[in-house]
Amino acid sequence: MRVVGKKDMSDLRLFCRGVVWLVAIAAAAGASGVAVPSTAGAQQQPTADVPPARECNGSRRNCDDSATGGLGLVWPWDDDGKGIYTLQVENDLFGSPNDGHYTNGVKLAWVSREHALPSWWYDIAPELPFLSQFGRARTSLAFGQNMYTPDDITVPTLIRDDRPYAGWLYGSVGLTVEEDEHILDSLELTIGLVGPQSYAEDVQTTWHRWINTKRPEGWDNQLDNEPGIVLTYEKKARAWWGAERGGPIEFDFTPHGGFSLGNVFTHAAAGATVRVGWGLRNDYGAPRIRPSLSGAGFFETDTNRWSLYAFVGSEGRLVARNIFLDGNTFADSHSVDREDFVADLQWGLVMSFRQFRVSYTHILRTQEFVGQDDPDRFGAISVSVRF
Repeated sequence: MRVVGKKDMSDLRLFCRGVVWLVAIAAAAGASGVAVPSTAGAQQQPTADVPPARECNGSRRNCDDSATGGLGLVWPWDDDGKGIYTLQVENDLFGSPNDGHYTNGVKLAWVSREHALPSWWYDIAPELPFLSQFGRARTSLAFGQNMYTPDDITVPTLIRDDRPYAGWLYGSVGLTVEEDEHILDSLELTIGLVGPQSYAEDVQTTWHRWINTKRPEGWDNQLDNEPGIVLTYEKKARAWWGAERGGPIEFDFTPHGGFSLGNVFTHAAAGATVRVGWGLRNDYGAPRIRPSLSGAGFFETDTNRWSLYAFVGSEGRLVARNIFLDGNTFADSHSVDREDFVADLQWGLVMSFRQFRVSYTHILRTQEFVGQDDPDRFGAISVSVRF
């Protein structure tokens, strides 16, 4: 069933749309090779924690692959891996008095050390249009769950003019390649399940019982079971100022652009982040659960033993499909009319010290469907450990 209504574009949505188009131009310029002004004359910092890649048969790769049968992989349990584990929690409890819409997300991710790739990757990398063969490459694995509900979860019957109940249980595998400390390409494949087999109903009902709050009553109306797949690509182009000039505070500006394709999410995205603080070269911003304006799952500790910075960013998405609004792909289900343009505005703090990084992000997301009264507000917390 679809809700028909008049689109209500707020001043915030108009402002974010303008910002996104300006940023998209900047991202295109960065992606096409425009020089980063602040890196001129800067001396590249040595990498202390990660051993350099060696030459093997003319390709840049890690040659020590005897532990993995010649594949060159470094798994999370490898003692020499020095991977980074990140736990992310996003919830409307952090930013809104309401318990609805995108109400909770949990994700556990692992990012490898540099060049922990299969040896055959270096043979096929030149054939891919997005990722470089000669950057600092990392692999990633992630598992997570998102849940979505209407605004009033105490109503047991179908709420026709609000978004459907839905859960998304997924796993992801990804590759990131960093070039010259300012270009970051990310490619990620996500596969999972939407519907009762995502166990979102069980998680929310159990959690609400534990904390003695209102019980969600409408999960009988959730989307049907459906396998989901999403391919996501993103390019970031970072420029920074301050560190080379000896100033006490650093600044950087990172435009980005990308897309997602699949039966769960299909959209094009563009945006930018501005950061101010110390140790900005250590990472690319706070990690987030997609779809979102996300940083990166890895961070460095070789250039500074600690870093602290504040950030503000915006991303706009031209949405062609969102299963959590459009409903099931292959079956009749509850649905609403989604907005074709959605923008996120976010701000927060990130701190890292030695092997640890923590972050908090506050997000304001414009209306996602026709008839939604107000933007959504929620918070995101992440804790990362390198070992």
